Amino acid sequence: MPKNILLINFGGIGDEILFLPAVSSLKKTFHDAKITLCLEPRSRSIKDLTNLIDDVLLIDIKGKNKYIELLKLVKEARNGKFDVVISSGGNKLISILLFLTGIKERYGFDTGKLSRFLLTKAVKLNKNCYASRMYHELVTPLTDVVTELPHIDVQECEKEKGSVLVHPGVSRISVVKNIIKTWKPEVWAELIRRLLDRGKKVYLIGGPDDEECIKTVLDILKDVSSENFVNLYGTTKNIMDFAKLAKRAEVLICSDSAPMHIGVAVGTKTLGLFGPTDEKKLLPENELFIPIKNNCGCRPCLWDKRQTTCESLKCLEIDLDRVVELV
Repeated sequence: MPKNILLINFGGIGDEILFLPAVSSLKKTFHDAKITLCLEPRSRSIKDLTNLIDDVLLIDIKGKNKYIELLKLVKEARNGKFDVVISSGGNKLISILLFLTGIKERYGFDTGKLSRFLLTKAVKLNKNCYASRMYHELVTPLTDVVTELPHIDVQECEKEKGSVLVHPGVSRISVVKNIIKTWKPEVWAELIRRLLDRGKKVYLIGGPDDEECIKTVLDILKDVSSENFVNLYGTTKNIMDFAKLAKRAEVLICSDSAPMHIGVAVGTKTLGLFGPTDEKKLLPENELFIPIKNNCGCRPCLWDKRQTTCESLKCLEIDLDRVVELV
C-alpha cells in the first residue's frame, strides 16, 4: 500500500487538468497516500483547482538549464522517500530518468525494450483517444477505479440563463511557435454581435496573454452599447476566478486551450474551436462538449503531420451562424 506517490506530468495547465482523472483514481484507491505532482512552473496553479494534490515539485524543463533541472528532479525524488513514481512522458529516456530516482515502483508508457526492462510496468501508449483516458491508463496497474472526466473543485451555483462566456485567446507560447488555433479578433467580434442579436448575454474574458486580442475585439465593438455585453477582462485575479465564471455561465465558447478543459471540468456546456488539432484527443464524447470545426479534408494535422500550422488555415473557416445555432 503506497504512502507517498510521485506523479510527473510536464506541460501547460490544460495538460494538468487532463491528468486529473488519473490522480483522482489514485486518491480514491489510496486515501491516505500523499500525492506530489512534478510539473512546470507555468502550471503550478493546478493546485488551486483541486484538493487531490498534496504538494508540487516545480521543474523548469523548458528553461535554459534543462539538464540541471532534471538533476534536481532526480535529487528531490531520491530524498522524498517515494514508494511509487508515475510519469506521463512519451520520451524514450523517461524510463532511465525514473530508474535514476531509485524509487522502487516505476510506471510509464511503453517506449521500447528499455522501458520494459527498467519500469515495473510499461503501459501501452494510445495517442488516438481522449487525452484523459490516455493518461489514466498509467494508473490501471495500481487501481481498478476509473475516473472518466476531469473535475475542478468549484462551489455549486445557479446558471445564469442565456449567458455566454467568450474566451477568444490562446497561450502566448502557441503564438510564438506559430501555432494558430483560433480565429482573428474580427471573427470573434462578429460572433459576439450575432449572439447579442439573438438576445444572449455575452461576457468577454481573457488572461494576460490575450490583452491585444481583447483590445481589438473591444475596438471593433465600440459601437455596442447593449447591457447584455460585459467586458470582464482584467477582473479575474487567478485561474479559480475563471473557473467560477465558467461554472456560472450557461455556455462557454473558446479555442482549443486551457479554458476549454476548465469548462469540461466544471461541467458547463462548452463549444471548443478546433482548427488544426484533433478534437477526439482533447474533448470527451459527451453532448455537453461540442467541437466547432470545419470538416475540410486536411484536418486534423497539427502534431501528427506537422509541428506548426499551415498558411491557408482553411480549417478555421467556419460558418458563424452554425456556431450561434449550437449555442
